[in-house]
Amino acid sequence: MEPHKIVISPKTKVLQLIEVYPHLEEVLINYVPAFKKLKNPIIRKTVAKIATLQQVATVGNVKVEDLLNLLRKEVGQDSIEFGGETIYNIGQPDWFDVNKIAAECDIREMLNAGELPVNKVISDLIHLPDNSIYKVIAPFVPAPLIDKSLSLDFQHWLKKESEELYVVYFKKSLD
Repeated sequence: MEPHKIVISPKTKVLQLIEVYPHLEEVLINYVPAFKKLKNPIIRKTVAKIATLQQVATVGNVKVEDLLNLLRKEVGQDSIEFGGETIYNIGQPDWFDVNKIAAECDIREMLNAGELPVNKVISDLIHLPDNSIYKVIAPFVPAPLIDKSLSLDFQHWLKKESEELYVVYFKKSLD
């Protein structure tokens, strides 16, 4: 394998992928039209820098295995089998109560300013009072943010309001 090439896997970052294989940007956009946002320099600098292929498959509502094998075939890598996609909770949970929303963050403003919202939201979550809920408003499924919250033992509820408006509610898991 040439040193500047990468092995395409679920953990491959989108920006890294399209920097090494520029022609794959069009392949991604053709496969999932929602990925045309990659052409936006702000999205490219922020989201594409931290989002993995597994996460963008979730955002695009496609199977990660299909996406990976399409991209791998384009660059001459063998097909792979993959299991264990992250599942996001889309049904309203028992713990949700609109009166328990203690704070919220509209990450659209941060993304438009070229900032990554993950650190701010995670900091807010860590300081969230017990038994309260944190609300995040986003222009797409904020998969990297949800994945990070899961690793910190937070529950979530992902609610799609429209094609470009998602709300995620977070609550600390209490034993």
